[in-house]
Amino acid sequence: MNRLVNEVMAHNPIVAHPEMPIAEVVQILADRHISGLPVVNQQGHLVGIVSETDLMWQETGVTPPAYIMLLDSVIYLQDPKKYQKSLHKALGQTVQDVMTPQPVTITADQPLAVAARMMNDRKVHSLPVLDDDHQLIGILTRGDIIRAMAAEMQPA
Repeated sequence: MNRLVNEVMAHNPIVAHPEMPIAEVVQILADRHISGLPVVNQQGHLVGIVSETDLMWQETGVTPPAYIMLLDSVIYLQDPKKYQKSLHKALGQTVQDVMTPQPVTITADQPLAVAARMMNDRKVHSLPVLDDDHQLIGILTRGDIIRAMAAEMQPA
């Protein structure tokens, strides 16, 4: 696959803003059959990504970390910071509350194979695509890569 990211990515993606209500994002994802949205601030700079995974906390809730009591002391068996983060996402009301900040990104001139490797290695389903000025210009999803692979496999 010798194609570049800009040949396959979705240009001018739908975006979310940090202050958007979660219900609005859920509706956009459901209506458009997409799995996430890049989050941009008022200046148009990428500040995060909100995905189905981030939103699942709203339905699944949070289980407190396991702990033991020893001599009137609490010893957590799991990292309590993870619990705090999960709790914040579960109770969040806006995109800013649940989004993943500082998402993995790529530039449009990168080979598609590099993007696929990044997605696989970092276990992400999409990559916001930035230009040289770090402005969001597109988004690349796993589905985009699969469709490009399928197109290349078609007989000429």
